[in-house]
Amino acid sequence: MKNILIFLSLLLFYSCGKKYPEIDSDKLSGYWEIQKVHFPDGNEKDFDVNLTVDHIELKGETGSRVKVNPNLDGTFTTNGVAEEFVLKFENDSLRMHYKTAFDEWTETVLEADDEMLKVKNENQVIYSYKKFQNKNLFEN
Repeated sequence: MKNILIFLSLLLFYSCGKKYPEIDSDKLSGYWEIQKVHFPDGNEKDFDVNLTVDHIELKGETGSRVKVNPNLDGTFTTNGVAEEFVLKFENDSLRMHYKTAFDEWTETVLEADDEMLKVKNENQVIYSYKKFQNKNLFEN
């Protein structure tokens, strides 16, 4: 009986101490260029050249994603349409819950670091992004 109580105590301690994945939500902010899309059937689509980049800005547990176009002088242009989201830890995962006037959806963050962002949507499609570095081509 004593062994069972010790086992149950350890199990309770372990489950209460369970941590969320090692994803630093601060790494989401920045400019992200789509690199590859992985479909559930195993097919992939590569993106070698991108005319738009996703700009993600995080403020606490809320954020926005805006499509921007890089310019040759190092600036960006956009149509100003932002997709707002709320970050939540659910089921041991970091999730981005989007809501617009037209739709609602969720993306699960699979990886996020200084160079790469990988998210999975509700249809099990995985989007891989790399950090975008805009350069002013007119500077010497």
